[in-house]
Amino acid sequence: MITTTKSIFNPCLAIPYVSLLQNRQHSNGLHHKVIYPLLVFIFITLVHYQGNTQGHPKLILTKAGVEKIKAELGNVPLFDASLAAIKEEIDAEIALGIFTPIPKDYSGGYTHTRHKKNWFALQKAGVLYQILEDEKYAKYVKDMLMQYEEMYKTLPLHPKTRSYARGKLFWQCLNDSNWLVYVSQAYDCIYDYLTKAERKKLENNLFRPFADHISVDSPQFYQRVHNHSTWGNAAVGMIGLVMNDQELIDRALYGIKGLHLDKTAKDDDGGYLNKDGKAGFLANIEEPFSPDGYYNEGPYYQRYAMYPFLIFAEALHNVKPELQIFEYKNGVLLKSIHALLNLTDADGDFFPLNDGQKGMSYFNGALVTAVNISYQHGGQDPQLLSIAKKQGRVLLDDSGLAVALGVRDGKEVPFKKKSLNLTDGPKGTEGGVGILRNKGLELVFKYAAQGSSHGHYDKLSFSLYEQGNEILQDYGLARFVNIEQKGGGNYLKENKTWAKQTIAHNTLVQNQTSHFKGRYEIGSKHHSVLYFYDDTDPAIQIVSAKEENAYPGTKMHRTMAVIKDEDFEKPFLLDIMKVTADTINQYDFPFYFMGQVIHTNFDYDSPALTVLGKDNGYQHLYVEGKGKPAVQNTKLSWLGNGHFYTLTTVTPTTDELFFTRLGANDPEFNLRRDPGFMLRRKNTKHTTFVSAIEAHGSYSPVTESAINSNSNIKKIEIVLDTTDYTGISITTREGNTKLFVTANKNTLKAATHKIKIKTKSYTWTGPYYYQKP
Repeated sequence: MITTTKSIFNPCLAIPYVSLLQNRQHSNGLHHKVIYPLLVFIFITLVHYQGNTQGHPKLILTKAGVEKIKAELGNVPLFDASLAAIKEEIDAEIALGIFTPIPKDYSGGYTHTRHKKNWFALQKAGVLYQILEDEKYAKYVKDMLMQYEEMYKTLPLHPKTRSYARGKLFWQCLNDSNWLVYVSQAYDCIYDYLTKAERKKLENNLFRPFADHISVDSPQFYQRVHNHSTWGNAAVGMIGLVMNDQELIDRALYGIKGLHLDKTAKDDDGGYLNKDGKAGFLANIEEPFSPDGYYNEGPYYQRYAMYPFLIFAEALHNVKPELQIFEYKNGVLLKSIHALLNLTDADGDFFPLNDGQKGMSYFNGALVTAVNISYQHGGQDPQLLSIAKKQGRVLLDDSGLAVALGVRDGKEVPFKKKSLNLTDGPKGTEGGVGILRNKGLELVFKYAAQGSSHGHYDKLSFSLYEQGNEILQDYGLARFVNIEQKGGGNYLKENKTWAKQTIAHNTLVQNQTSHFKGRYEIGSKHHSVLYFYDDTDPAIQIVSAKEENAYPGTKMHRTMAVIKDEDFEKPFLLDIMKVTADTINQYDFPFYFMGQVIHTNFDYDSPALTVLGKDNGYQHLYVEGKGKPAVQNTKLSWLGNGHFYTLTTVTPTTDELFFTRLGANDPEFNLRRDPGFMLRRKNTKHTTFVSAIEAHGSYSPVTESAINSNSNIKKIEIVLDTTDYTGISITTREGNTKLFVTANKNTLKAATHKIKIKTKSYTWTGPYYYQKP
């Protein structure tokens, strides 16, 4: 277990030396005062150099692993194909020549991209040298490293000044850390190929100064809990393991000793650098991960951080097995991989919670690493093999071979994504994310903590999917990653002015202001609270949560149920948002639908485009249409990805209805031109928003046939709404009425409830009731 910063030593290693010296003592008559200090010196020396007894490679590839790989070559198709692809890639790089240009660009620029390609090429070439025993790969690594050594010893800070922590090879220390994580592996693979003098040169002029720059020279980057510092910790630790430098290893695990940062300082994204004083790799495992494996920054950045988390963990496992790193915090690193895989849609794309780029998926290389290492060290779950088979490649190391052997031997079983509730916070007490799945429909309900500096102001927000296609979207981030023409590939100002704002999400906005006034220092103090979660009935799955801090004096309680009913073609979503407030407010309730409007049951005007508001994200929304409800139910149907969807929502006739379009005050076209539909309820204190969203029918442009294009709901009505209970009746076109009731104060499963609606009484146990006709 990890309990101390000191190396753990096997005293058995010293027995031959002790016996030898004791024999010499007796034969020569030396006094024990001379011999015993010598024994102590030898003992300490052996402790210090214990890591060297393993030889190289030892970091990710191991000597034993290399021999096993060589023995299996030609007999493991997935591994062989991965090896062939990497060999072709690196052979082309070698033929091209070595380029280590003087750094000058942001992300996406030539020098940035070239040094990024170099770190991948170095790591892969090192692996090829070990597996194929072809010295051209070792020479390639050596020659490039020597070029970096010559450059780095006189290299100033990167000329671009945007980052709060500038690197030298790259514009930010984060990318410098990326480089060192990969290059550490390359150095380990050719360690014995180099002479002692060459190793000394590289370590003194390149690796140690490099590690120092991203840590002691850049504490604002390194000494914190964040995905950035995770990369930094892994980089320092991995080069420390290769060089057997205990000082660097300890710095990686526990942070910079004795250093305390200004607790009020912030990074480029507005998050605190080190408010709680915690730092180091272990703190980065302890704090961001919940016991369920949910990472507080969201799945996009969990994916990004998983590579350093797992690759450094595997290195620690191989070099310092006594640390039992994969057991730390009840094995949360391995749990997190299953959590992350469940945070993907039917196509494997991650749900874009917080800052997340749409389209990022488990086909990313970081997830290949995650699946391989999780399989190797997590009990060889055969479900992971089905993901690996889809990914179509494996790591060229011990874990990749284990996965490839499992696939070859037909051990895989389908990875089954189920409904689940993932807690947030280091102790699982800071809200969470509920995912309800039923017959291709996926609801993602976010009631989590702020999510560090990458979090959005979107309490009790949701997104909805069918078979991997968005029905109602979460916008994600405003950034074109690694596209130089768009802000150097970095975050755009619209990420703060739009993507993080509450109006950009499917949740309640009060008085046109964002939750917590859009201020991180307020939002980071609070989290929503789970009311109840129940997926035990496959026909009715429910998640319910409360938020009482986003707007002081206003309480929000949202209950979302995915219901499979025989009167409906597909499961439908029932959404209840109950709002109680101390004052009269204006409430906006948006739905960001994905598709083409097909039908409405209300009239609206489409005047010349106007802007919805002046700030808090409203300045980016055009008003394309404005109307009023014609009846107590408002309907909007749209067509998306060949399927029909209908929103039916309870609307007093005093409500205002808006069609919106993103893109106002965006002269550089940094935002997508996405549509939206918004309810506005003015001069209201307490209110309840109730909606149902149906997925139904299909359209084929080939046969030009529309099937079941109409909603099946005739009417939705709030039949009971008190402090204790909220009851909703849903009547179908055929006249069948269903009743859903949720208890607003008591979630005990054994609790008995009795209510009367009109003239009929109802009795049930548990936090909700659903009655079919």
